[in-house]
Amino acid sequence: MPPTSASAGRIASLDLIRGTAILGILAVNIAGFAGPMDATVSPAWNGAPSPTDEASFMATFIVFEGKMRGLLSLLFGASMVLLVESAEARGRSGDSAQLKRLIWLAVIGYLHFIVLWWGDILFAYAFAGFFALLLRHLPVKIMLPLALFAFAVWHGGGMAGSANAVLADLRYEGGASPPAEVSRIEQERKALQVSTEAELRRERGGWSELAVYKLTEQPRFPIVGALIGIGETLPMMLIGMVLYRSGFFTGGWPRRRRVLLAGGTLIFGLAGTLILAAMARASGYAPATMSAIIVYWAAVPHVAMTLGYAALLVSAARRLSGGRLTRRIEAVGRMALTNYLGCSLVFTALFYGWGLGLIGQVPARWHFAFVLGGWIAMLTLSPWWQARFGQGPVERIWRWLSGRRAEREAAGG
Repeated sequence: MPPTSASAGRIASLDLIRGTAILGILAVNIAGFAGPMDATVSPAWNGAPSPTDEASFMATFIVFEGKMRGLLSLLFGASMVLLVESAEARGRSGDSAQLKRLIWLAVIGYLHFIVLWWGDILFAYAFAGFFALLLRHLPVKIMLPLALFAFAVWHGGGMAGSANAVLADLRYEGGASPPAEVSRIEQERKALQVSTEAELRRERGGWSELAVYKLTEQPRFPIVGALIGIGETLPMMLIGMVLYRSGFFTGGWPRRRRVLLAGGTLIFGLAGTLILAAMARASGYAPATMSAIIVYWAAVPHVAMTLGYAALLVSAARRLSGGRLTRRIEAVGRMALTNYLGCSLVFTALFYGWGLGLIGQVPARWHFAFVLGGWIAMLTLSPWWQARFGQGPVERIWRWLSGRRAEREAAGG
């Protein structure tokens, strides 16, 4: 029997992986809360970083960037299948139940973007989820190759399309650019600096002004982001479906296979990530190069390490079931949506102008102190809340909106 959490019908490995991903994604998102958008891709957004700021950024890049997002995508796909199966076992339409959830998740995600923070991922997950739902009936022998092919074509095309910009940044940093290229790069960076300063002024202003700006000037921002990321998100959801069907999350894989998967993927993924980290440093953390690395070039190492993390966490769920820390992380996972949105509320209140107004003033070397505080809060409040109220407040609202008032959630948030 697969290990389950305290809630009947839940799969503990899914809660543990989801909780770990929610904790880890705060380590990635903190740069976007504390600084402008460019701070999420480069430690040099405001000039050459100090050695400690650079080390902090690179630690996040190596350990968390892309991997936590990958874990959530895997789990989203696995949970979709689990929810559909649960609904169909009760004689309901699984596709209809999941479709309602996706529609309301898209609404919640869009409101999250307008009301709180530009870095929403919920809308993108709902968008990719519609396509995953359409493809969920495919047999594994078709679904897995399709996912891998789509992933390779999307990211291979992105790598090819960004290669010239990456090479130009490397030449510029190495002092080997021709004069015309130097002029073009410097003009582009000056324009980016002007845009960043305008962004910071907006985020240092009032809440209503920023919300109106996003609603009137950037209404398509979540849609554009979903389209840019679908080449990663959708294939990872499909891989999550395949892993669930194969018994990966429920103890269906022998320990030796999980160990081999974890060891091989983590070694390969870490090696690739370190190579890309060196390339990023050689470019001077140029914005164009960093965006290309994070979105396209690091895709394969990200997937490899994501699978490695997942294999380790599945093993941990079985071996450490019932431990105090394990139970707390599982509780974070059961309240994933509440914790994710709660982090946006708390940290925008700390950094944005309608709160304490610290945005753009906290160097990267201090980000982990905020992350640690967020981790402690989530690990403390999540089990406390569940012991008294059963489920997270946003999860309850999402279920109510989806027309599932009286059901127990099998798949989790």
